[in-house]
Amino acid sequence: MDINKMIEFDKIKERWLELAITASAKERIENAGYFLEEKELRKNLKDTTDSRELMEKCGTPPLVSIDEVKDILQQASREGCLTPYQLERMEKVLVAVRRLKDYLIRGKQYENSLAYYEENLDAIESLQNEISRQIRGGAVDDYASKELHQIRNEILRKEEKMKLKAEQAMRANKECMADNYSTLRNGRICIPVKKEYRRRIEGNVIDKSSTGSTFFIEPAGVAKMSDEISLLRIEEENEVYRILYTLTAMVSDNASAMESNIQMIEKMDYIFSKGKLSMDMDGVEPQINLERRISLNDARHPLMDKEVCVPLQFQLGGNVDGIVITGPNTGGKTVSIKTVALNCMMAQCGLHVTCKEADICMSSSFLCDIGDGQNLEENLSTFSSHIKNVLEIIENMDEDSLVIMDELGSGTDPAEGMGIAVAIAEELRKCGCLFLITTHYPEVKDYAEQAERIINARMEFNRDTLQPTYQMVIGEAGESCAFYIAQKLGKPDRMLRTANRAAYGREAADSYHFPNETEPKQGKKKSCIRKKITPVQKAEISEKFHIGDRVMVFPDKKIGIVCEPVNEKGVLRVQLQNKKIGINHKRVKLHVAASELYPEDYDFSIIFDTVEQRKIRHDMERKYVEGQLTYKS
Repeated sequence: MDINKMIEFDKIKERWLELAITASAKERIENAGYFLEEKELRKNLKDTTDSRELMEKCGTPPLVSIDEVKDILQQASREGCLTPYQLERMEKVLVAVRRLKDYLIRGKQYENSLAYYEENLDAIESLQNEISRQIRGGAVDDYASKELHQIRNEILRKEEKMKLKAEQAMRANKECMADNYSTLRNGRICIPVKKEYRRRIEGNVIDKSSTGSTFFIEPAGVAKMSDEISLLRIEEENEVYRILYTLTAMVSDNASAMESNIQMIEKMDYIFSKGKLSMDMDGVEPQINLERRISLNDARHPLMDKEVCVPLQFQLGGNVDGIVITGPNTGGKTVSIKTVALNCMMAQCGLHVTCKEADICMSSSFLCDIGDGQNLEENLSTFSSHIKNVLEIIENMDEDSLVIMDELGSGTDPAEGMGIAVAIAEELRKCGCLFLITTHYPEVKDYAEQAERIINARMEFNRDTLQPTYQMVIGEAGESCAFYIAQKLGKPDRMLRTANRAAYGREAADSYHFPNETEPKQGKKKSCIRKKITPVQKAEISEKFHIGDRVMVFPDKKIGIVCEPVNEKGVLRVQLQNKKIGINHKRVKLHVAASELYPEDYDFSIIFDTVEQRKIRHDMERKYVEGQLTYKS
């Protein structure tokens, strides 16, 4: 399973990557994972806090890309000759080191511990000054050395004399010229001579026109000076190479200090990228505990607009290991569990979290099953993908894990999916890990109410706008309100009645209230599904269903026997073949009354109890049996 993708931590990394400059920092961000050592985690969180505080006081740090410099250092160490461009890149990095050093020195006045990394930076001012003095504009400067300056001045002087001699030859032989200006051909100064006068001009023919009517001749006096300039250019080249080799040697001599500077710049870039991310997301430093406790105050999903998202209040740990979250599909259950998972993951990666306050425990692993996970290449359906992820979670989880599971038991037959959901929740409870699961099954809600160290929670949403508020109410079970939402979105009442009849039976469909229907002028709208039934309703249902009644369970139309009366939530206990289930009374229809099937004083324990249970009950009626408690079916 790809945890980063499931909880959208990969999108956090994408934003984080944009804030880094060096390739090393970007690679470190791509491979970033959560820390398992408390000391290391606290150090990384402090670095994030210090970097943000330093930027808030001193501005953005002067970091630059240093990727080219690594290759330059390797070339210098191999006794190669660096080019002027490479030396200029080296100088820019040295300037950046000096500016970063000055930036951190300014930060010391705020007693920021990050500022003391300045002591690990060496600006190597002597090397930077030499490169700056001798290399300019991508070339060796004329004033790099006294010899180079003299050579280049002599070249310029002789080039001027060459031009003068060419002009003198043109004026002396004006009638022989095809044009009135000299030109440069094959690196030599030539004069244009008409074909018929070529022998009157003393010199070498360098080129001729495409028509052959003009010859370009280098006068004899000009040729002599051109040879002298060629010798000067050889001297210039030798002097340039001497300077470049000298600077290359200086770079090589300072390679160790430069490598240390590069490592420090990359480290600073990574640390400051975390501070930049905190500023972008308006994050805060979380508190870290070792007591398996998660407390989030005004938590936000980091990728959601802060102005739109309603803050989440969340508590887990202490006497509660797991939370079963229920509510409508538009209620924000998935966003909420991702918010919790993302903030916990970010905290354990050394990042700030998007909360007002946060106290987060360290986890040995983050295990998630979110999304439908269909994979056509591997021929995995939604249910198969969920089960594959669940088996992987169960195999890898321990008491220090944080497990997030969305739509538990979905993608298959509702009755079987419910059973699988309860079995998974029980496995998580036995493990002792912290977990959050979302579901629509009422039986899972009932399980959460009865099981130890698990509680229900519900998501609120605006029923008028059908917009989620992302607000979680811990301690209360939620309602799916599927019919209500479908009606608000425009589904016809006739379709809703058909759906209600299929789910709960004809009588329930006939009595179902639709919001569009006429209501009393004074009064509140009815909820789509009542959480609890009134004592009067309970009495009416109890009169309708008795223990021993044969009933039909919808929508599967299975036959069962009522084995427990209705509770305050309107749930009956029904004995099916080889199992007992709890089911809403609306999904049960009386088939044959118990009075027509059994005598008046019939002992129903014969049907609902095992042989061993009946034997224990018989013994307890006759005498006290040590170690036995009253049995509750």
